[in-house]
Amino acid sequence: MNRREAISLVGAAAAWPLAVHAQQANRPIIGYFSGRSSEAETPLRDAFRRGLEESGYVEGGNVAVEYRYSGGQDDRLPALAAELIGRAPAVLVSTDTPSAPAAKRTTGTIPIVFGTGADPVQLGLVHALNRPGGNATGIAVFVNQLAPKRLQLLREVVPHAKTIAFVVNLSSASGPPQKSEMEAIAQRTGQQLLVLNASNEREVDDAFAAIVAHRADAIVYAAGVFFQVVREKLVRLAARHGIPAIYEWPEFVAAGGLMSYSSSRLERGRQIGLYAGQILKGAKPADLPVIQSSKFELVINMKTAKALGLDHSAGRAGNRRRGDRVKTLPLRLEHGGHCQLHRRRPNIFPSRLPLPGARSL
Repeated sequence: MNRREAISLVGAAAAWPLAVHAQQANRPIIGYFSGRSSEAETPLRDAFRRGLEESGYVEGGNVAVEYRYSGGQDDRLPALAAELIGRAPAVLVSTDTPSAPAAKRTTGTIPIVFGTGADPVQLGLVHALNRPGGNATGIAVFVNQLAPKRLQLLREVVPHAKTIAFVVNLSSASGPPQKSEMEAIAQRTGQQLLVLNASNEREVDDAFAAIVAHRADAIVYAAGVFFQVVREKLVRLAARHGIPAIYEWPEFVAAGGLMSYSSSRLERGRQIGLYAGQILKGAKPADLPVIQSSKFELVINMKTAKALGLDHSAGRAGNRRRGDRVKTLPLRLEHGGHCQLHRRRPNIFPSRLPLPGARSL
């Protein structure tokens, strides 16, 4: 090697870190924040990354992602949103009902892709589902319509339940609508309902003390970010007292809970990633219609059902579900597992699902 070649190699080696740094400095940033904990966010976050990759963006490659989590403490969300805005993101992603309005209040210009369990029009996120206007669009799952469905499913598995407790976080935006729906369906069916509020761990303990004192036969947990954060505790309390319960997400069932009924979180996260990718390519949120999830899944833990003496009724309830994707966790499975998707819409208030103007997944 002559002197000129050696100098060229040294110069190239010195320039390489500078080129990498320049490339990293020029790649877009996605601000991703959630009201959940990092651990509870895992399934949605993984699905988001898959959707992003389908759009041609790889985290750590041609796009950077900054994450913030409030761990169920909604009062932290405005500060976290402001933190992310300070990073000058090209897109702001908010994946739950509490974080979506916090994102919208923080910026009226940076594009937002949200996932919410409430009506995005009522939350002030968009002007209309089919033509959002403004700087936000995303995925909507109207969770207040799913609470009565969970009650119906639980009654099939525990047919002789006289009193069923409904535990709900009334401090959340989706809490009061779910309470109203549940009370209405309980009145129509003649089901005795014990409504209990829980927005922090102390209130969870108080709610469970009331459940035991009133000798409730079963529990329906409302949809909510806070319950996802404390899911291990909720499942543990139900197991300790031998009370059947139905939850929002399959992760509760994988942790030992009896059953769950929900939209597909994997498809929801993937679609958020796809929309974020489209916006990075130049699409405007105002032109991307809000998508309403129409894929739902029932998951039953047969090990827990057997321990509660409900394996026969749980099996029958699963066999009767024709419009839903049904998954039963085998007796040997206590943790982990994933849920698959289905392509049919369940018969939940068919005149109201999907709402006009919303696209379906």
